[in-house]
Amino acid sequence: MPSTIKVMLVEDSKIYQKAIERAVQGDQEIELISQFGTAEFALRSLQQMSTRKEPDVLLLDLNLPGMSGLEALPFFQQALPDAKIIILTQSDKEADVLDAIKKGTDGYLLKKSTNKEIIKGIKTVMDGGATIDSNVARFILQTMKQTPRRTKTETEKLTKKEQEILTLVAEGLEQQEIATQLHISRNTVATHIRHIYNKLEVPNAPAAINKAYKLGLFQQNNR
Repeated sequence: MPSTIKVMLVEDSKIYQKAIERAVQGDQEIELISQFGTAEFALRSLQQMSTRKEPDVLLLDLNLPGMSGLEALPFFQQALPDAKIIILTQSDKEADVLDAIKKGTDGYLLKKSTNKEIIKGIKTVMDGGATIDSNVARFILQTMKQTPRRTKTETEKLTKKEQEILTLVAEGLEQQEIATQLHISRNTVATHIRHIYNKLEVPNAPAAINKAYKLGLFQQNNR
């Protein structure tokens, strides 16, 4: 994790922009380097600036004027391939949640999240984890539990330990919390998580949770 986490905010509400400013001002490890009211303006600025501080984390609203956050997401991923992207929005609609996860976001937080939760979410994704609002996580778990089971070969993608760790990730635990609960080192947890991503062929934890439920891995783990 860098000594200072650089954050870009794409959010059209001036009131909420100020709320994010206040949230990060109280943390010495996070710096809000830029904020934009539209996706188009943010993307244009990224293209035009020859020398700039690139953000480590992008906080992206979904309901933006003009191009929506979901529409802009692939363009931000192309422009900022190394940045973590957290959806920060009022929307807890099923379609929005699943679309954002399928497109490879690193987290999904609702605007009703506290400053502490937002700061924790930023640090969690920079630490290799995923941040998902608890209500959104419960929705994902319930939705994916309704997905039909797949073949035995597909459900054997992960070991029992990997399934156990991914279940704890889905419940919102961070790597250190998982290590403590399972009485293993944090490095061991990180290694298991990398193996999970490789086996499921996904870029991050939300996508891994999504795919694991589609494959029936959590149902298998909970027998």
